[in-house]
Amino acid sequence: MLLVTALRVEVAGRVLVDGASFSVADGEKAAIVGRNGVGKTSLLSVVLGHPAAHVRHRGEVVRTGTVTYLPQVPIDRGLGVEPIGLSHVLSARGLDRLDADVHAARAAMAADPTSERIEAFSDLESTFTARGGYTAEAEVSRLAAGLGLGEELLLEDLSSLSGGQRRRVDLMRVLYEDADLLVLDEPTNHLDRSAKRWLFDELAALDSSLLLISHDLALLDQSIDKVLHVADGKVAEYKGNYSAFLRQSAEARQRSELLAKREDVEIKRLKAFADARRHSSEKQARKAKIADRKVERLEATRTVIAPKERAATFRLPAPPRSGDDVMEVSGLRVAYGRHVVLRDTSMLVGRGDRILVVGRNGAGKSSLLRCLAGTQDPTAGKVRLGANVELGYFAQEHEQLDADRTALEHMADTPIVTEVERRKLLGAFGLSGETVLHRPDELSGGERAKLALALLAAGKVNLLVLDEPTNNLDPASVVAVARMLTGWPGTVVAVSHERAFAEALHPTHAVLLPEEHVDLWREEYLDLVEQR
Repeated sequence: MLLVTALRVEVAGRVLVDGASFSVADGEKAAIVGRNGVGKTSLLSVVLGHPAAHVRHRGEVVRTGTVTYLPQVPIDRGLGVEPIGLSHVLSARGLDRLDADVHAARAAMAADPTSERIEAFSDLESTFTARGGYTAEAEVSRLAAGLGLGEELLLEDLSSLSGGQRRRVDLMRVLYEDADLLVLDEPTNHLDRSAKRWLFDELAALDSSLLLISHDLALLDQSIDKVLHVADGKVAEYKGNYSAFLRQSAEARQRSELLAKREDVEIKRLKAFADARRHSSEKQARKAKIADRKVERLEATRTVIAPKERAATFRLPAPPRSGDDVMEVSGLRVAYGRHVVLRDTSMLVGRGDRILVVGRNGAGKSSLLRCLAGTQDPTAGKVRLGANVELGYFAQEHEQLDADRTALEHMADTPIVTEVERRKLLGAFGLSGETVLHRPDELSGGERAKLALALLAAGKVNLLVLDEPTNNLDPASVVAVARMLTGWPGTVVAVSHERAFAEALHPTHAVLLPEEHVDLWREEYLDLVEQR
């Protein structure tokens, strides 16, 4: 199904993986895991055979059977003949274009039923039937129901869908394709609890092979039987799920540490033995040389203990003081054509408030935050910032980042003057060395998120508007973001499907959508973070 041999992957001169060899057998379900920035997505692009221009590689990759891919970032207009969800899903089997051809052939046959036109229609209809054209509606309906996506949304333009709705459409497409190998990059981004649970079961029941990148530990435990761990430029294989990998890697480290200690003791013993005899008789000097050679051999094959991954720590500077009234929202309405997502939202945000916006996908959460941040004009209503308010915005898809500027160049618009200080701040968010000279498209999803967080820290803001700030982050970084906000005394308005993040935020208020109701925070609202 997939065989990788002696693979080396470089991005902008940085070696991400060297000498990687692994396989995914028929029916096997594997996950690529590792901290943000180790090269998981770049490795995946090489395995799939379509690396970006900035990715260099050598080695051998052999793929057999059909392959489908769920990218981390969606394709704007989809892959169908029309830029709507249904066409995008049906394109997985070529049914979108085939359906159009069948209709055209039927019309041509009706207008002039020549033998050639009858034969052309018959051939097209046979192909349409063989690819499941007449059962497509039932299968698409099943997938939409499982992922909690209203079927009417499949007829909407893809650009009008929320991040969660679009993620569901893309998942429907890869599942509908029924390929021999599914390759999924962060498949649970934007999904609520019920959609995740359904997806876990669906992936576990698949006969197809699976290769995925995910930081969702529940998915890794339930849906995989092999872990490919990327660290320090190497890829190590572990049989079993993620919990088994953690146990095995911990046991392997313990064995290596014990072996390294024994080697240290033996090297010290041999050196002491040799030193005591080096300047003695000729016979004793020969023994010293023999001991020296043994030391050389031991040191040449010495067990190397990889440094432990350090806990991530992110910090925001103390915010400048704002007025008591930080933001006033009056009669906010947002509509996309005839589709209305917000009708009349009003609220007053006070200094130090921590407001969590909760609601099902498509209820208007991201639209609300874009209006609050000033990156989208509402259809009606007003957003007014209070006195001395400095707003920082974290966009769900990082659209605030400039594709043509490096991470370091992004810092040029901040109050931080010197390059040394800019590099120091980027390093505090896990972006260091040559990484700071990379553009957003050369960074992993997690690194782009960290760059966006670093820009917030550089801006010395006192109002944060955060749309899914933990998407694409590894577990350690999710914890670091939560801790960063826990002790920060500024004002926060956030959207998140991450329960742990919501708990750490210690919200003071909730904005409930689609009800457009603002309420004091209650513990039962935590259930809405994941369920809706």
